[in-house]
Amino acid sequence: MKKLLILILTVATALGANAKFRWGPTVGTNFSNFYWNQPLLHSRTLAGVSGGVMGEVMIPGIGFGVDMALKYTFKGAKTMFGEYDVWSSDGFGTETMRFHTIQIPVNLRFKWTRMNGFEHYLAPIVFGGPSFNFYAAHTDCKAVEIPAASVGLQCGIGAEVFERYQLTAGFLWDLSHDIRTVKLDDNAARMRGWFIDFAVLF
Repeated sequence: MKKLLILILTVATALGANAKFRWGPTVGTNFSNFYWNQPLLHSRTLAGVSGGVMGEVMIPGIGFGVDMALKYTFKGAKTMFGEYDVWSSDGFGTETMRFHTIQIPVNLRFKWTRMNGFEHYLAPIVFGGPSFNFYAAHTDCKAVEIPAASVGLQCGIGAEVFERYQLTAGFLWDLSHDIRTVKLDDNAARMRGWFIDFAVLF
């Protein structure tokens, strides 16, 4: 993770005065689930939404750059506590866990910009990098503990249309735990899921 951050900062510094910076609003949807480190619980995917501001810094001519965003993300998963006696005996059933998250993704990206002028209409994009997640609020469930933050990795593909509108899709998997059960403190889960984002850059 440290090496990846150093690489991103190095690219951003190398951009220098020749860099082209743009920013604009972004909105999206996500589909997330918990992946437990022990087979003592299982969860189901839930859909969520996101919105915020995105920025892009590109090196003119070669297509490499960095993108970053500050987003509010509403995501979560449904967990079946009632299927296991250790939690059903305390009155827990199927619990819908929702997270209100401040998300800061930082990606290296490559945009195909040498297609004999066709890139002015449509330019493919690939990207990847870390995502820093800070939990502003969450569903109150006494069966679990929620940390203040988590770190994940994401990657994806997309396209820029008419040099302004960007539609991207990717997969995000958290490297640190997002949720931990109270009774069994070594039973924890990481969140993973797909996302689709739309941005307008100026």
